[in-house]
Amino acid sequence: MTNNVTNKEIKRIFDRFSRMNIMIIGDVMIDSYMWGKVDRISPEAPIPVVSVINRENRLGGAANVALNIQSLGGVPLLCSITGNDAKKDVFMELLREKGMSGDGILIRDDRRTTLKTRIIGSNQHLLRVDEESNEIIGKDAENQFIDKIRSLISQGKPDAIIFEDYDKGVLTPGVIREIISTAGKMDIPVTADPKKRNFNRYRNVDLFKPNLKELAEGMKTELSKNNVEGITIAARKIQESLNIRYLLVTLSEMGIFLRHAGMSKLFPTEVLDVADVSGAGDTVISVATACLAAGADPETMAIISNLAGGLVCGKVGVVPVHRGQLHEETVKLFRRNPKQLSAKQ
Repeated sequence: MTNNVTNKEIKRIFDRFSRMNIMIIGDVMIDSYMWGKVDRISPEAPIPVVSVINRENRLGGAANVALNIQSLGGVPLLCSITGNDAKKDVFMELLREKGMSGDGILIRDDRRTTLKTRIIGSNQHLLRVDEESNEIIGKDAENQFIDKIRSLISQGKPDAIIFEDYDKGVLTPGVIREIISTAGKMDIPVTADPKKRNFNRYRNVDLFKPNLKELAEGMKTELSKNNVEGITIAARKIQESLNIRYLLVTLSEMGIFLRHAGMSKLFPTEVLDVADVSGAGDTVISVATACLAAGADPETMAIISNLAGGLVCGKVGVVPVHRGQLHEETVKLFRRNPKQLSAKQ
């Protein structure tokens, strides 16, 4: 049980991260940043003028989940579909720079590679510009994608599979159904970070991680962060209807909600110095999946994932969690509160 977690057990969990091969399936994108300073307002409109100092491209979406797995010490295998365009070349170069395989990337002439540009002036996120399409992939692309994923699974059984859904059309009901079925036959744990369109498609996954907005939209109800009873009712319904083993609901500054084995707990946020919430959900699903594959009990999984999400919120931009820092902060957390009774029943 979590109440008896020791430094030795924490070390065992983190040590296992480095021996993991984890497949990530979902929508990928380029997160582009324009960094600058603001020292005047435009005479053309009441908007700040950003004098650009630096530009940077980063891996985003499901690729950021892969970065988090890599940062934890694991080996990610990213599976997605990009367009056959100039932005695809940028994306593939970013993969190579990070030492990640592009074997799972299907390139299609009928797709568009997603680019999200964030404009940050004087450390404030001022604007985001999205270049994308979110049409559902056609049957031919779906079959190609399923075949590619199955082939990669057969070449080397992963320790876990993550569905990272950004609702851009790569994850179809067919892709989700067929890969969950394949994983089930091979006893591979499956986790999912859902969006509205496919919310009810992730039947029989081991771990389901919506945020509060996604849970409310998926259940067609209204929920607030302070309504723990309402969250509990919605969580129980979706868990039972989809036959989900563990349900995690991220609640931003309120923390993380866990439901398993008929029990529900709310773990308050441990890190409150919030600079940017971008990518926090990617970090939570990555760490939760790694903990699940490492054999951590569900409460320890929730606590470490919650801590990881808080840590990346303290940094500007979409960045992965750092394994060393997470290990250190986890040890400190359990030392401060060894019984972890801050969880609300």
